[in-house]
Amino acid sequence: MKRITILIADDEVEIADLVALHLQKEGYHIIKAFDGKAAVQAVQTQTIDLAILDIMMPGMDGYEVTRKIREQYHLPIIFLSAKTSDMDKITGLVMGADDYMTKPFNPMELVARVNSQLRRSLQFSQSVPIQRSILEKGGLIISPDQHSVTLYGKPIELTPKEFDILYLLASHPKQVFSAESIFEQVWGEAYYESGNTVMVHIRTLRKKLGEDVDKNKFIKTIWGVGYTFNE
Repeated sequence: MKRITILIADDEVEIADLVALHLQKEGYHIIKAFDGKAAVQAVQTQTIDLAILDIMMPGMDGYEVTRKIREQYHLPIIFLSAKTSDMDKITGLVMGADDYMTKPFNPMELVARVNSQLRRSLQFSQSVPIQRSILEKGGLIISPDQHSVTLYGKPIELTPKEFDILYLLASHPKQVFSAESIFEQVWGEAYYESGNTVMVHIRTLRKKLGEDVDKNKFIKTIWGVGYTFNE
């Protein structure tokens, strides 16, 4: 049976030790890092199955660590942070995190979220891969195998969630997707009240595509319904 390794990156040693204690009881192998650079180095040099990151770390904050990780890896990332505002949470998700918990936290809830993310990740890796073709739409080329996007030959850097939203819309042109549908298909979990998360991802996606605020070439808003892709 494969040993599952979890990275805990937090400059507060007591919190890192507490999280490690509860996860070790679940049988997970733990690697700890106490600053951002050490966290990135751990991911680059060892096989990490999931990362739990603080945001406010010395040297390199959690957002930058996530950006570095997402350049090469698709492992689940959970933010565990004292930053509690809705905008902090949305920023974390937009940067590429899969979940966000605030401090103080319930260790057993964190364990449950870790188990959920690992279960989803394992199901994805073991499932029969769906053949997704390269899409070419008005100068926009979306390559699922390379997980890359170019616009008139210029590379567009997207987070995994932004890429999945774009591919979902572009592969179903003229079909209107509600925020609920987008969230459930891209995040793979129940919607609840996650409309702002989808809206912020759409907004940053449009910005990266160079879309005008009043004239959206690729992603169109159908007011009161959802979003669609202009073919």
